[in-house]
Amino acid sequence: MLRRLCIVISVAVLCQLNSSLTLAGSKKPQQPTKFPPNPLELTKPDPLLPPLIDQQQLTLPERQNLETALDELNQEAAAKLQAGDQEAAFDIWNREVRLRQYLGSLAQVQALSRFGAIAWNQNSTEQVRYITQRLQTIQKSAQSQKTIDLNLMRSLGEAYQKVRSPKLALEVYEQILIAVQAQQDAVAVLQTLTTMGELHLSWFDYPQAAATYERLLNLTATQSDRTNQLAYLQQLRYIYQQTKQPQPAIDVLQRLAEIYEQENDLTKIPALKLAIGANYESLAQENPSLLREAFNNYQEAYLMATRSRQYVRAGEALQKLISLYIAQEQIDEALQTSQILIETQERAVNYYGMMQAYDQMGQLYLERQEYPQALTAFQKGLELAQQLKHEETYFTQQVEKATK
Repeated sequence: MLRRLCIVISVAVLCQLNSSLTLAGSKKPQQPTKFPPNPLELTKPDPLLPPLIDQQQLTLPERQNLETALDELNQEAAAKLQAGDQEAAFDIWNREVRLRQYLGSLAQVQALSRFGAIAWNQNSTEQVRYITQRLQTIQKSAQSQKTIDLNLMRSLGEAYQKVRSPKLALEVYEQILIAVQAQQDAVAVLQTLTTMGELHLSWFDYPQAAATYERLLNLTATQSDRTNQLAYLQQLRYIYQQTKQPQPAIDVLQRLAEIYEQENDLTKIPALKLAIGANYESLAQENPSLLREAFNNYQEAYLMATRSRQYVRAGEALQKLISLYIAQEQIDEALQTSQILIETQERAVNYYGMMQAYDQMGQLYLERQEYPQALTAFQKGLELAQQLKHEETYFTQQVEKATK
């Protein structure tokens, strides 16, 4: 009897298991969850719109009423966000921006740009994606037209920048550039290229930024536009400095110096000469013969700085020269230049610089075992250290070292 009961239970379990498998097999696999529809692309009726309305059918009063109502929605959304209710704010903005299309593509793009900046600052990647998708839809429609709407395209470029899509923005500006070149609008060409250069630079795309500013430079060279030439050269100077390209940097710095010389603005040249010298020093690591160019530029920087009474800059140039002399083991020249440096720092009323110069002289004399001269230098350095109440212990130790 017990055995028969076990058999019945086993059969029942097997039947139930088989039934479960059959039911499981009959169920369809679940479809992967799709992205929700873009709220900016919805076409559902809205109370703010007259029935069966489209953009072309709006009368002037209707457009004015709609614009006023949408401005109020924008203010309402801003208040919601200020109160900390981001979800409600974004719902209102999506509605407001969606309805802007009935005021024209340009009006909607401008609203998308505004909303895009807010969404980005709120770290809402989903909303930024919706806005970017809508901008692309408008762009595609604009490109299908026979004539390009430059105002709309420029607004699209700005909007893509607000949602941090530089690639899409640059695509738009390339199209604008082609159009304004075809129109032979020189001013618009410069403006568009300048925007593209700034965009490349803001995203650290230095090669493309350099190419754009070189292009701008060539365009302004034929127009004798000194103001813009200086601006583009300064940008190129920064780019080549960041990318550590000494030879292109030298070329740019020399062109800057030439312009300042022609304009008789000599006060800016010493700093340029110092920068040129530093770049030649970099090149001299592979080609030591270029150290002479570095030396010449440092010397010119000192002379021009002294003439224009830029004694701090003159001191920088002298320190560069001293370092070169030391590297070449020309200690006599280094000591002579150190004495000039002290006099220059005194004229600049730079007592800290004088103190450092005396220390440098003292160390050079110590290396040559000329202890009396080293002692004199360190004692003068100690006097300045005591006045400045800075590094007194250090100079006291150096004096003791020179004495022993």
